[in-house]
Amino acid sequence: MDDLARLAALHGVATTYQPAEDVTVRVPEATVAAVLRQLGVDCDTPEAVRRHLAEAEREAAHRLLPPVLVWWAGSEPPAELAALPPGTRIRLEGAEVTGDEVEGDEVEGRGPRAEAAGDSGREAGRVPPLGVHRLVAEAPDGRTGDATLIVAPERAPGGGGRVHGVLVQLYSLLSERSWGMGDLGDLAALARWAGRAHGVGFVQVNPLHAAVPGKPTDPSPYRPSSRRFPDPVHLRIEDVPEYADCPDREALAELAGRGAELRRDVTEKGALIDRDAVWELKRRALELLYAAPRTPEREAGYRRFCAEQGAALDRHAAWCADRDSAGGADFHRWLVWLTDTQLAAAQQAAREAGMPVGIVHDLAVGVHPQGSDTLGPPLYAKGVCVGAPPDAFNARGQDWGLPPWRPDRLAATGYAPFRALLRGVFRYAGALRIDHVMGLFRLWWIPEGAPPADGTYVSYDGEAMLAILVLEAHRAGAPVIGEDLGTVEPRVREALARRGVLGTSVLWFERDWAGDGQPLSPEAWRADCLATATTHDLPPTAAKLAGGHVELRDRLGLLTRPVEEERAQDATDTAQWLDVLEGLGLDTKGEEAAVRALYGFLLRTPARMVGVWLPDAVGDRRPQNLPGTWDQYPNWRLPLADSAGRPLTLEALAASPRANALLSAVREGAGARTAPPGARRV
Repeated sequence: MDDLARLAALHGVATTYQPAEDVTVRVPEATVAAVLRQLGVDCDTPEAVRRHLAEAEREAAHRLLPPVLVWWAGSEPPAELAALPPGTRIRLEGAEVTGDEVEGDEVEGRGPRAEAAGDSGREAGRVPPLGVHRLVAEAPDGRTGDATLIVAPERAPGGGGRVHGVLVQLYSLLSERSWGMGDLGDLAALARWAGRAHGVGFVQVNPLHAAVPGKPTDPSPYRPSSRRFPDPVHLRIEDVPEYADCPDREALAELAGRGAELRRDVTEKGALIDRDAVWELKRRALELLYAAPRTPEREAGYRRFCAEQGAALDRHAAWCADRDSAGGADFHRWLVWLTDTQLAAAQQAAREAGMPVGIVHDLAVGVHPQGSDTLGPPLYAKGVCVGAPPDAFNARGQDWGLPPWRPDRLAATGYAPFRALLRGVFRYAGALRIDHVMGLFRLWWIPEGAPPADGTYVSYDGEAMLAILVLEAHRAGAPVIGEDLGTVEPRVREALARRGVLGTSVLWFERDWAGDGQPLSPEAWRADCLATATTHDLPPTAAKLAGGHVELRDRLGLLTRPVEEERAQDATDTAQWLDVLEGLGLDTKGEEAAVRALYGFLLRTPARMVGVWLPDAVGDRRPQNLPGTWDQYPNWRLPLADSAGRPLTLEALAASPRANALLSAVREGAGARTAPPGARRV
């Protein structure tokens, strides 16, 4: 291994990677050097490389403790404690703990006390309280060291028995009360109907993070300004308590009337969802409500929220105010509070409707490079973006345009930004989906100006990130679902499953890739997953069955091989699955029956969660997002529609015979499993 490769390895930068078990790709040297520079490592000359390498190796050899240690409840202490020199003394300083302890309590002396060589913590006191601690070690030779100690539960919370639910892009679900796009009032109404009428246990939504304002605003929910704070565009204006006593009733009524026009444009005239037009009306209405008097209880609740969220909320609000000349920072703090309260109300409505889980929120993988989350301490790497290497679905790789957290700076904070982010979302989540969950362990960094294929993997402390995730999920009592589609290292899936993080299994991808490549039989599926037929990035099931998605991608120039080959391969893929369904005695004659059969198949797997993509319930054929497109396709702007492309309101959905038939069939089959005890879990 040459000096640059050794230096890269010390900083977690890959010089090769394996897209497949029998394929190794060498990373361009220029990429390795560019990424190292973004980590603060000078590698412009061989002399600089050797100097940094010597310094890094000397520091590693001298360091008494690594920056972060993880102690899983029910497990042995971290091996690094047992490896400390004889006579090393250990103490825990001020810590943030979980459980019966009061946050911020001193717990010095309650952790392991090193008395002898190799026994640091092994023979000493009990496991420290769950939480994040500061551990200090003093060796007999005078060396001292400190580390962040994360004490986490053995596993994330489970969801009990099998639960079925629906998956929906909230903006796409308009009701007769929406102002041009689906809102949090619609989410609560969907939860009440689905829970009470069909025994649905959860509703999974797209990320509701704060967007980056613009003309036009980027509609993608996966490229937000902030992941910590929600977007007030989702507010139901009439549900704000100050609405009833607002003195400007005429102005509010006029704005509501224009909001109804936006709704009718979408649901009756074929218009796309116009987020900017919706926000313009809602912002003006909210300015009127902000000026209305609040009750003392409401004012106290708002001030309490501001104090809890602290400087991060202040930065976000100031960032929003800089981009909105009509409102000051306090107005934008207030908007975050309102949105937080309506998110909590939607979760309460779901639980009151009998849902054991409720609303499953989605955590995007990153933020916009100019977003509010990039303010404050310098945690984000400059001059690089996160993406994905080439694979079978994207031959050129992907550049998502998102700056990554620097792993060294994240560790230096004790993962405080990640903890705060998770706590913010868990305030109102019944469960949490982590987009691209592999990013807890490594991310594909692409240097500025380089094509996506010329990136490389940068490693994070996956065990520490996972421990923080499990710890915060435990605090919230909420299950966690990891989106683990695509290229995933086996060790990552094993680690996630061991810690109770569910995976994601999409029917069309579940084949015996290590064997004959045929569809997996239901008993061969893993149990610890959310199973579904499709996602927002894939064609709805009706389109897949008819092959319509191939024609769409051909029209837009997205195919990488002749359309005839694509059609033939897709038809073969679909036919193989239909043969499996028929072999199980499931009726596949006709589109509606075939869709029910596919979900019936999912219910025969041991999957702990089964999700119905809501467009599948009404025969919608249009994908919500078509990867690889920008202006060519109306990504993230389509309303829910029937098989003929006619938009459907929430009220029409609830009255739809097709939707009710599918959801009733799923409810009836939700208890059925064919998997024997001990079916694979990874």
